[in-house]
Amino acid sequence: MANLKLLKNKVLVAGANGLLGQKVVQTLQHDFEVHGFGQRPEPALADLAYTRCDVTRPSEVRKLVQAFRPDFIVNAAAYTNVDGCEDDKETCWRVNAHGPEYLAEAARRVGAAVIHVSTDYVFDGSEEEYTEESKPNPLSYYGRAKLAGENAVIASGVPCAILRTMILYGTGVNVKPNFALWLVNQLSQDQPVRIVDDQYGHPTLVDDLALAIRRVIELNKPDLFHVCGADYISRYDFALELARVFGFRTDLITPIKTAELKQKAVRPLRSKFNLSKLHTELDVHPRGIEAGLQELKRQLATNP
Repeated sequence: MANLKLLKNKVLVAGANGLLGQKVVQTLQHDFEVHGFGQRPEPALADLAYTRCDVTRPSEVRKLVQAFRPDFIVNAAAYTNVDGCEDDKETCWRVNAHGPEYLAEAARRVGAAVIHVSTDYVFDGSEEEYTEESKPNPLSYYGRAKLAGENAVIASGVPCAILRTMILYGTGVNVKPNFALWLVNQLSQDQPVRIVDDQYGHPTLVDDLALAIRRVIELNKPDLFHVCGADYISRYDFALELARVFGFRTDLITPIKTAELKQKAVRPLRSKFNLSKLHTELDVHPRGIEAGLQELKRQLATNP
């Protein structure tokens, strides 16, 4: 009977054309009734039921949610250009703060739960380790907008789960280059790269975050979770490991300091997440660097 009930659950995926949105759709579509939306006229995934809809337009969001009447809304829509957010604060706030607010408002009208994806950039990187109880202190406008999005969803009163993640990588149909894909593209052409060795975090294979989202839906578990890869590593060491897994030249990779990049947005230099809550309450155990990169290599070979 439980499986029959799962088949009836309807999931609306915001940002269905992005890296995470596509993976969420693929992770759910065989066992749930999934409908995606985004700004493109057509879906990136050909077999997806899809509506063109702008998450920053509340009337469009309400209309779609009223028509589909989902049990769950997954918000995988975000403006993630961290330096771009410093230049275009209006777009950043509309997508990352108001977008979640509009989804939550629409969800409340139909009795849906919201699963919202956030970021380690809500923290300043000064703590040795961050749990779900750690106090946020964002350094960038992107981080402030994402924290505002979290707070808007919580304040709406709808059942909600917030999943904070970081350094998301993977592949999909016409997705924007993420850190790993950019490295693969550069190193495969023997192009030298300069990578910071003083920024540490948990690179996260997108498949593992999508699995965590599925588990939240299956368990109907409203809560706050930190979801990221198992290994805590510098960007430079991640690049070296990627080169090793893919068979690229490691001498093309030069370590530099964050200050040398003169980036507009201040980043938290050390984002170490405690994953015990993810392990015990969702029984999700994300892959480490080796396994994650091997899976990325396999996927790129299968769908170049």
